Amino acid sequence: MDYKSFSVKELEELLRDEQKRFKKLVKEGRNVDMTRGRPSKEQLKIAMPMLEQAGTYNYSTESADARNYGDLGGTKACKALFAELFGVKQEEVFVGDGSSLDLMYTLVHFAKQFGVLGGTPWNNLKKVKFVCPAPGYDRHFSICQQFGIEMITVRMKEDGPDMDVIEALVREDDSIKGIWCVPKYSNPTGITFSDSVVERLATMKTAASDFRIFWDNAYMVHGLYDEDDKLKNIFDVARKAGTMDRIYSFASTSKITFAGSGISAIAASEANIKDIAAKMFFKCINANKVNQVMHVNFLKNADGVKAVMKKHAALLRPKFELFDRKFTEAFDGDPYVKWSKPRGGYFISVDVKSCAKRIVELAATAGVKFTAAGATFPYKLDDMNSNIRVAPSVPSLEEMEFAVDVMISAIRQARMELVLSKS
Repeated sequence: MDYKSFSVKELEELLRDEQKRFKKLVKEGRNVDMTRGRPSKEQLKIAMPMLEQAGTYNYSTESADARNYGDLGGTKACKALFAELFGVKQEEVFVGDGSSLDLMYTLVHFAKQFGVLGGTPWNNLKKVKFVCPAPGYDRHFSICQQFGIEMITVRMKEDGPDMDVIEALVREDDSIKGIWCVPKYSNPTGITFSDSVVERLATMKTAASDFRIFWDNAYMVHGLYDEDDKLKNIFDVARKAGTMDRIYSFASTSKITFAGSGISAIAASEANIKDIAAKMFFKCINANKVNQVMHVNFLKNADGVKAVMKKHAALLRPKFELFDRKFTEAFDGDPYVKWSKPRGGYFISVDVKSCAKRIVELAATAGVKFTAAGATFPYKLDDMNSNIRVAPSVPSLEEMEFAVDVMISAIRQARMELVLSKS
């Protein structure tokens, strides 16, 4: 709705009516947390058979007893499972513990302290920069801030990051050492990178020989529908282009089995994997191989993973559809309110120009919490004050309906307040 077409008196009356409706929602005294993309309790129950059957598993691996030391890079069976999911060779996989974010942090740490494949340690350079497509994953940006890496914001488009801008940047500036990407069902927009974007990322000219693509493929198997988005395998492109060393790909089972208590993995060139393993040798003896054996026995292979993810989709899909239905009813055709319609992943991205902070603030007064406005941008600087990340996984459908009603009312109030402030 274009509130600018109303007189001040009419708009003040509309605002009072909306505030009355909102007060009724506040009086319900609910608390709905939609700040992070956590699996719900119902989703966590899906993997409980893995624990119940733990005593029946054979923990003898190909080279050792999984309950003992050894196999720094993971068991052969676990590497095979991730190799199938990544679309690479087993020799191109390193398996870690429950957090892929920990692996990302570690690789940035290694690059800063020791360099990449024998290159100059980034700590010895005057400046290190990363390209950060936005809106994006706030924890990626936090890693950059932790290590003093300068972030360059590049806007996301409907098919991925703006490649014209990125290609120009990395071609000329050898201090740009990396880029963060969530290529499938991106956090928070839910988009999947187009074939063209994947190809350009893998083949673009970079001034830095040690440039790395941090390919966080967290949602590779997290479709909500049988007809899944297709993401071009960046390793297939890179193998042909001779740029395999450029890519670090990451994934975990955190939203497949147990959040933070699963297994994670890196896919990269054999040279990169050997480099990572050589540095990891001094950091740890091995990851939790007992957990690896349990996961392989439970998931078995890529088809087994898909079967588990269908159960997750059945729980998540109604929440995403409820959100889209109610927002369509409230804002269909409204040019001032935009929202993503992802076919997978864990997030919905909402854009309301110049109002995001006020919307989040209002929703909080009714007990509905979102990630802080601006968090999806480097340095938390959303120049348009427009983006809000919605994480619908945890609430029940009833709670979800309440939360969406709160958000709709908060959007209407914030927009009316904005217009009135300029009258």
